[in-house]
Amino acid sequence: MKVPLSWLKEFVDIDLPLPELAYRLTMAGLEVEEIRLVGLPMPEGSHEFKIEGLSWDPEKIVVAQIEEVMPHPNADRLVLCRLYDGRETLTVLTGAPNLFPYKGQGPLPKPLKVAYAREGARLYDGHQPGFVLTTLKRTKIRGVESFSMVCSEKELGISEEHEGIIVLDDDAPVGVPLVDYMGDAVLEIAILPNMIRAASILGVARELAALTGKPLRQPALPPFETGAPIDGRAAIEITDPDLNPRFVLGLIEGVTPRPSPYWVQRRLRLAGMRPINSVVDATNYVMLMLGEPLHAFDYDVLKVRAGGQSPTIITRAAREGERLTTLDGVERELEPFMILVTDTAGPLSLAGIMGGLESEVTESTRNVLLEGATWNPINVRRTASTLRINSEAGYRFARGVHPALAPQAVQVCLAYMAAWSGGKVAEGLIDAYPKPHVDPEIRLSEGEVRRWLGIPLSAAAVADLLQRLEFTCRLEGDTIIAKVPPHRLDISEGVIGKADLIEEIARLYGYDRLPETLPADPLPRQRNQPLLDAEEALRDVLVGLGLQEVVTYRLTSPEREARWLAPAEGDYTPPEYVRLTNPIAPERSVMRRSLLAGVLEIAERNARLTDRLAFFEIGPIFLPQEGQDLPAEPMRLAIVMSGMRHLPAWDRAEPPMADFFDLKGILEALAEALHLPQWRVEPGQQPNLHPGKCARLFSGDQELGYLGEVHPLVKERYDFGPAPVLVAELDAQALLALVPQRFEVNAVPVYPPVIEDIAVVVDESIPAAQVEAVIRQGGGKWLTRVQLFDVFRGEQIGAGKKSLAYNLTYQAPDHTLTDAEAAQIRQKIIRRLEQTLGARLRS
Repeated sequence: MKVPLSWLKEFVDIDLPLPELAYRLTMAGLEVEEIRLVGLPMPEGSHEFKIEGLSWDPEKIVVAQIEEVMPHPNADRLVLCRLYDGRETLTVLTGAPNLFPYKGQGPLPKPLKVAYAREGARLYDGHQPGFVLTTLKRTKIRGVESFSMVCSEKELGISEEHEGIIVLDDDAPVGVPLVDYMGDAVLEIAILPNMIRAASILGVARELAALTGKPLRQPALPPFETGAPIDGRAAIEITDPDLNPRFVLGLIEGVTPRPSPYWVQRRLRLAGMRPINSVVDATNYVMLMLGEPLHAFDYDVLKVRAGGQSPTIITRAAREGERLTTLDGVERELEPFMILVTDTAGPLSLAGIMGGLESEVTESTRNVLLEGATWNPINVRRTASTLRINSEAGYRFARGVHPALAPQAVQVCLAYMAAWSGGKVAEGLIDAYPKPHVDPEIRLSEGEVRRWLGIPLSAAAVADLLQRLEFTCRLEGDTIIAKVPPHRLDISEGVIGKADLIEEIARLYGYDRLPETLPADPLPRQRNQPLLDAEEALRDVLVGLGLQEVVTYRLTSPEREARWLAPAEGDYTPPEYVRLTNPIAPERSVMRRSLLAGVLEIAERNARLTDRLAFFEIGPIFLPQEGQDLPAEPMRLAIVMSGMRHLPAWDRAEPPMADFFDLKGILEALAEALHLPQWRVEPGQQPNLHPGKCARLFSGDQELGYLGEVHPLVKERYDFGPAPVLVAELDAQALLALVPQRFEVNAVPVYPPVIEDIAVVVDESIPAAQVEAVIRQGGGKWLTRVQLFDVFRGEQIGAGKKSLAYNLTYQAPDHTLTDAEAAQIRQKIIRRLEQTLGARLRS
């Protein structure tokens, strides 16, 4: 939110330097992100806030008046102005289009007050894109000497408006430095959702008054004429008070929309809004000042729609297929949950967000019906999100506006309309308030303040701090009873309300003044959480194996997951998902069913940035349960690998690409590190994995998951390189449940091993794991290691056969094995291979 300093000073006296002012606001929860100077000099000394902008030289940029506009002798698009700057009368050349209507009329009956820059002044170049500084120098343009200029808003850094020069208000004092008349600074403040009460000039001033102890001034109304009573000239019908707790109408007659006073236009532009006309500007001005969005209807249009009768304003839900063309010219199709402001003829505006085009205020409007209302913030958020409308009104209503602001804002706005546009304000308001808001009372004791903040504040001191924020307080011994002021919706009842008050006390007391103390309460008892401990151990093992953990979104869309879940070939029916009622974006509309789909997306994004990918994630998926409100949330472990087996180094310039066996080795190492009982890998099939390069991991008879290479047709759905993409997805809950709490370990042997090789010929269909299992059965307890190191196929061993060569290690824990004992072990192994697998030694 952009807050002009001059506007802020209307409501509270400010004598702090700009950097200190920004610091005080920031520490109180109103974070000042930037300060833009508009004419004011740069503050002295160093400061931590970003401060930039144009300072106006008081000697070279002043208030002047144009007394006559004359034609240029050599150019039709230029004029000459006779101008008095408080010192002398000069002739100034300009091409400002808003001066052309005065050309050749002789001396002006009423001089035009303008911003005048003398020779040598530093300004922004109005003809360059952006803000480019330039210095005024003497030159000749079409034969006429030019050494000074009358300025537009862009040239002074007020806004980007440069189509015409600034025409100041009639009371501007000629010859006074412009910085003294209208110099300003704009504070760019980040308004957090819990501080929406400060999304107005008065709201920021209220916070500043509380911080500094200065009195807060309420808005001063200009004088206005009162007309006939409003009673009977309009009516209100609210169909759902939960969605529209309050609706207020005011009426002004005989207005003439025209340009607002320049000081109004300048403030609106500094605050980031575009001036339109005196009627619309009044609604925007009051919204920025008080924080209550307003909407103006052309009263005569409403009467025509009502058949010449007094209109009835209705708030109701949209009907199926109903449409509304909003003020931005877009025809919008409405949904039944959206709330509309209508009359008996149909929709007028989208409640709390944007008005309708048909009843907007135009230059021909003479009578205005003004709306101030309160809307359900959840409904406003949902409507704005669905229709993708961002508006100042929607921004405020979506976060909560107190109902008490509506009548005050309508009355203030009507007074400004009368002052700027003429007309008479109808006496009274029409106020429908079917669901009055009750501001809560909170009880808070001295002891609770001391316990939560660690500071010994008396009840009277606490009450004084809260009263600065307009809480109404009374004391009962050491207890403060604080009633929430009628502009705040962020203070709850009960225990939460106490926490809210504690936060307010801490803000005003000063977070930087709170002492650093250790908690006095006893720490909660520590309880073991074996499942979480095992999950953390699983992470440690995977990181130790060279994988990097990633965390993906739990929200996705069926289309994104279909890239992985759909089979390589054949029909695909999307599964049932847990769907969000109000998703933040179409691509985040459901809860994920696959952990692997998200990790593959991360790998896809990183595939062009590195030569080796090795990612894992541990997290839940979300499966709907029939008859249950909440989904099942089983934990999964997903692994994705691709690219080089290891990164290049000086001794291995071109490492091979990782393949199925690298991923299988990772899972085997994981199973060994976790001491999974009776784990094994068996061939398997998966519709989205490469046939023949897919397997399943078991522990005993329990299947834990699958691993393999992504099917080429599935891989085409992603932007991967030529290297294979290897994936695994395991049931993490089942995996962790199998991890033993204790496991046996053997002492490091002190006697030397006997190491020998053996090569056996078996049928091609027999897996190496089965051969290894038979070798271990035959070798007994003294066979401590079996390592496959060669596989051979060829004519020498016959068709349909393969040779598997193993490195065997024999070792006893209590003595050195003799040659005879080693030979005996070898013969048992050979005999078991022959009897079980029909194997033979390779000669």
